[in-house]
Amino acid sequence: QVRLVQSGGGLVQAGGSLRLSCAASGRTFNSVAMAWFRQAPGKAREAVAAISRSGTDIYYSDSVKGRFTISGVNAKNTVYLQMNSLKPEDTGVYYCVAPKSDFVSSWSAASEYDYWGQGTQVTVSS
Repeated sequence: QVRLVQSGGGLVQAGGSLRLSCAASGRTFNSVAMAWFRQAPGKAREAVAAISRSGTDIYYSDSVKGRFTISGVNAKNTVYLQMNSLKPEDTGVYYCVAPKSDFVSSWSAASEYDYWGQGTQVTVSS
């Protein structure tokens, strides 16, 4: 059974930084990619960033490009999200996700991902 366990997050002032981590466990875990989604109160779930297992393919949403950095995966099965220059609109619950399939056709589609972490609250105060 695959599990994604998240850590990090919390409360920070605007302009500050936070780092999220997500460790995948399970004998069969060999996902081709991992990603981060977030959901703010009253808003739709939003894809934030994704990275291929090799690290050669990386994607960011326009809203976080230049401020967030996704890294990790490879043999450690751990993905990180470094969040800098945080804004109040970055507030939400962040989820680490991974697909079961060997192919992801759309990195930003939640339906592509079968495994979800427990969620981590990120709150950015103004």
